Amino acid sequence: MEILYLLVPLAVILAGVIVWAFLWSIRSGQFDDLEGPAHRILMDEDDKPRPSQDSKPGRKKPPHPH
Repeated sequence: MEILYLLVPLAVILAGVIVWAFLWSIRSGQFDDLEGPAHRILMDEDDKPRPSQDSKPGRKKPPHPH
């Protein structure tokens, strides 16, 4: 029975920490745009083509084996 004197305050403290973390995440904008990052993954318009390694100046292509 004496363990309740320890567990009840610990539960109240833990609940307070959880509520504080939830309110902090709302105020910092964690839930502002839930769908935007998922749509940005699917859009390739912003990606610039990477230069291939063969197009760098001063680099020779290896001969093709025949």
